[in-house]
Amino acid sequence: MKVLALGGSGGMGRYAVQSLYKHSKIKKIYVADINADAAKDFSLSFGDKVEGIGLDVTKHESLLEVMSEVDIVVNTTGPFFKFAEPILRASIVTNCHYFDICDDWEPTEKMFLLDDQAKNAGITAILGLGASPGLTNILAYMAMLELDDISKVYTGWDMSSAKPEPISSQKGVNAAMVHAIEQMIGKVKVFKDGKYQMERPLTEVKIHYPELGEFKANIFGHPEAISFPYHYPNINESLNIMHGEERGFIATLRFIRFLIEMNLLTKNMAARILTWMEGSTTPKQKTEKLHLPPVFGYAEGNRNGQKISVGVTIDGDIMDLSMGEATSFPLACGVKMLIDGLIDSSGVHAPESGIIDPGLFMNYLSKEISNGVKLFPVITRSEI
Repeated sequence: MKVLALGGSGGMGRYAVQSLYKHSKIKKIYVADINADAAKDFSLSFGDKVEGIGLDVTKHESLLEVMSEVDIVVNTTGPFFKFAEPILRASIVTNCHYFDICDDWEPTEKMFLLDDQAKNAGITAILGLGASPGLTNILAYMAMLELDDISKVYTGWDMSSAKPEPISSQKGVNAAMVHAIEQMIGKVKVFKDGKYQMERPLTEVKIHYPELGEFKANIFGHPEAISFPYHYPNINESLNIMHGEERGFIATLRFIRFLIEMNLLTKNMAARILTWMEGSTTPKQKTEKLHLPPVFGYAEGNRNGQKISVGVTIDGDIMDLSMGEATSFPLACGVKMLIDGLIDSSGVHAPESGIIDPGLFMNYLSKEISNGVKLFPVITRSEI
């Protein structure tokens, strides 16, 4: 197997490359970056199995030429609202399996429309297999499996606990922060009352998490809100919600948004401020106060005639990972499962489609982040 890692020397992609390098069935990894020197320098420590190349993904013919030489494309090139759909289309043309960590709902919606083309090409495309989306989808899917029928699905994460990467090939504004700014302004698509709707991001949502109690969180523009009803159209509500342990964090985000919308602050400057905020955050001291889990899936529905809610999170080492590690390790797990024959359906999928067995996925993730010590999902339930 040959793998093309687009953005493979960046703050996210480098961790996926480090993981995939260890897989015996992968014979070659091409680390591609618009910054050719960074790609080559990063690849030097791996020996001949990894080769760094310069590649501008906006140069379509060059992209097709490189992709025609590989079996799997791993895309960590952001921002995804610019690059995800064209790269998936190129994967279909060149018959390459496709994995990404796309965290924008707009290109996700467009990429779902390529499902038939991907099936005709016989390729597997899994979108948004990172932390959120990605791990959150898997956890929410596990919550759904506890129910006979599902009315609500929420994916959630703690934005204030993200740890930005100190090393990256990327120059200029951080793409992850550009994404965050884009998904806080204007309106984003969610699924409520059985239909897709446009909603103001950062709108407050109440959630009663089993065994923990009621909390306030905030709508964020992410693919999970639209991917769950795409795969499970009988759901009545699907939201992605984010929270910060300190309520002042959300107020600060709203203030930044206000400045952007009043044309007092550019999006790029706002992204730089957000990068600084996350990089300067000091570790939180543990308190007795209950909080929503740092990453979780939540579902409401019926089981045996009783209406219940189910929350699923995981405990342990993943909470201490950097943003790049937490995002790229799930991605690498999916690629390895495909290579090992544990993913064998074609078409365009989100992680919760059923294409990924959650138990097997947790086994792979355990090997990535805790030296094989089994990660057990923490499943809690309560009657509504």
